[in-house]
Amino acid sequence: MRKLTYFIACSIDGFIGDPAGDASSMFRFVDEEFLAFLKAEYPETLPTHGRRPLGMDHLPNKRFDTLIQGRASYELALKQGITSPYAHLREYVASRTLAESPDPNVEIVSDDLVGKVRELKAEDGPLGIYLCGGSRIAGELIDEIDEIVVKTYPLVLGSGMPMFGSGFDVTDFALDSVRAFGNGTLMRTYTRKR
Repeated sequence: MRKLTYFIACSIDGFIGDPAGDASSMFRFVDEEFLAFLKAEYPETLPTHGRRPLGMDHLPNKRFDTLIQGRASYELALKQGITSPYAHLREYVASRTLAESPDPNVEIVSDDLVGKVRELKAEDGPLGIYLCGGSRIAGELIDEIDEIVVKTYPLVLGSGMPMFGSGFDVTDFALDSVRAFGNGTLMRTYTRKR
């Protein structure tokens, strides 16, 4: 069974973006040390258009071969004219409003997202599934999430988009590891308690 990992950036107060979903205020914390860590441990979590200028196109996927994201997250790339932001992964976009995909590498999942995720998890293979965002689909998929990797940046947004954007029952996770970076960023990894 493959693992679904919610790999997400957030503020100290638990927001993944401002009320409109904009997370650009967090980008300033991606310094040389943190980027070296991402390059070594999670290279596939950087979008394709970001990997190329960093000379990371040759790096193999280490943890994930598939990506799931929400429509709002995907639209950030579309606004820049990028139709396949993670071309180095199989891409799925959860959307009830996008009629068709603008790119052959991107499959739109318009209904039964949980069923699609269960199908992907049941596939054979050593690599997992990267849940990129957003808030609402993370809430919808909480029962399917096996691991949460939280990049907590040292800033407070005060309000905004929460990590999980819909109601659900309390779910316990166990802390596996914490890594601190010189810029104040913390990387915490949690595994679902079974």
